[in-house]
Parts: sequence; C-alpha cells; structure tokens
Amino acid sequence: MVLSPSHSLRLKYVSLGVLVLQTTSLVLTMRYSRTLKEDGPRYLASSAVVSAEVLKILTCTVLVFVENNYNLRAMNQQLRDEIVNKPMQTLKLAIPAGIYTLQNNLLYVALSNLDAATYQVTYQLKILTTALFSVSMLGRKLGFSQWLSLLFLMAGVTLVQWPTESVGDSEQKVLTASSQFVGLMAVLMACVSSGFAGVYFEKILKETKQSVWVRNIQLGLFSFVLGFIGMIIYDGQSVKQSGMFQGFNSITLAVVVLQALGGLIVAVVIKYADNILKGFATSLSIIVSTLTSYFLLKDFNPTGVFFLGAVLVIAATFLYGYENKTKPPSSNAIKV
Repeated sequence: MVLSPSHSLRLKYVSLGVLVLQTTSLVLTMRYSRTLKEDGPRYLASSAVVSAEVLKILTCTVLVFVENNYNLRAMNQQLRDEIVNKPMQTLKLAIPAGIYTLQNNLLYVALSNLDAATYQVTYQLKILTTALFSVSMLGRKLGFSQWLSLLFLMAGVTLVQWPTESVGDSEQKVLTASSQFVGLMAVLMACVSSGFAGVYFEKILKETKQSVWVRNIQLGLFSFVLGFIGMIIYDGQSVKQSGMFQGFNSITLAVVVLQALGGLIVAVVIKYADNILKGFATSLSIIVSTLTSYFLLKDFNPTGVFFLGAVLVIAATFLYGYENKTKPPSSNAIKV
C-alpha cells in the first residue's frame, strides 16, 4: 500500500527510535557483559558469534516463509533454486561472510578493552572506509560536503584517541595504555572489514534480484561454518573442558539476540529513514552511550578533548548525509 505523508513521517521517526535503541543497547550490553565479574569462566566471544549466526539464519528463514505466504513448499523451492542450484552465486557470499565473522569477533575484543563511549565514536570511522571502498569498487562519486565530512571524521576520532594525563601508578598506566591500544587496533580492523564487506555485499545485491533475506541466509551459513571453525581453532580447548556455552547467562543471551537481529532491524527500518535521520540516530547513540558509560558503567572519564572530538564526529555524520539529502528526491511513493 501507499503511505500518506503523515504516516511516512511517523515511520521515519519510529525507525530513528529503533536504530538508536538497537545500536546503543548492543554496545552497552556487550561492554557490560565483557567487564562483568562472575564466578566461573567468561563466555567465549567466538561462541556468541556462532550462536548469533544460527539465530540470524532461523529468523531469515521465517521471513522467507512469510514472503512466500506461509507456503512451506514454495519456500523450500525458493531456497533450493537460489542457494543449491546456483552454487557460484552462493560461493560469492563466502568472502563477505568470512569478513563479517572476523569483524564480529573484533567487536568483542574492542569492547573488552575500550569504554562504550570511545568505542562508539571511533567505530564511526567505518563511514570513511565504506566511502573509500565505494569509490574504488563501485565507482561512486562523493560530493564536496562528503569529502569535508570525512576530514572532520578523521580529526574527531584523532582527538577522541588523544592521550591524556591520568593519576595512578606507572604499572597501571602501562596496562591501561596497552589495553586501549589493543581495543583501538580491533576497532580499526573492524572498520576496514565493515567497509569492504558492506560494499562487496552491496555490489552482489545490485547484480541480482534475489531476496535480501535469502542473501542473509547464505551469509549466515558461511559465517556459521567459518565461525565454528574459528571457535574450534582458537577456543577448542576451552570448549572441550567447559562446553560451548560456558559463561552464558541472561546478559550474554541479550547480546546474542541484539547482534543477530541488529542487522536485520537496520535492513528493515533503513527503508524509511533518510541519511539525515541515520546521522541523527548515530549521534543520539553516541550521546546515550557516553552518558551511560559515565554514570552507570563508571568506566569512562570525559575530557574536553574527547567532547570536541565527539562533536566533530557527530557533525561529520550529519554532513556526510547532507550531500544525498540535497539531491532531488525520487518520485516513487513509499510502499510496504
């Protein structure tokens, strides 16, 4: 059906709320789960990644079932035609699946070593990597305001990571600096992998007219296999001793659910949210994460340099979307 302007506007702001809620809750919950001190072993990040992929596959399968009007035979036929009968098309998804699996593991490493606020701001460098890969792989052209926003973005992230004087013994300072360096490297690698995998996946989607849910099933299958292999290689001894789901609790399950459904939620709501609202959602998420990290998690001490960097990153996010916003809008009505 065609949505009225008022209904369309409401959907945009609902999308904004969902994006802010999903982004912020995932970061904060993941950070809390990696710093929570409990008796027994901490849950394995590799196990959480594998579990999230299983949940993502199941969710996408249900959505394909709905797309086929709850016809099980039609769904099976579609999955067979698109996945089994097109092996070369399916194999193309192995590359982004492997990169996404690496990226998801890196995010756990990052949030184990960085506070939520610093992570949120630094992770916005994925805008830069995505833009650069879009230019090189898709031949996309960026406007002046977008290039300017990327300069603001780099300056902002640099300020956020600027070293500050802290009180404490030298050994603790060395441990903190080492931990922050590990977290920073994990975030930077995640930004690069996110940019490349996102653009590669977009290129594949543009080459075919396949359902986005079927594509996500294909991604999930490869990610599950690669993630499971990685878990056995790096955490095999721990899995053998205490099981795959060691350390799992309600917080861990919340992280798995948010990680599995996050991409799917964004895929749905982004249909109704323009670039300005996406930037607004990112900015709100950074602010909420900063406040929560300071007042509740108590793992973040804000400085003037950090706030200046955060403001530049937020401004860069808005400015990057401004170029597309100023282009003539499409005449197509919004349909659901």
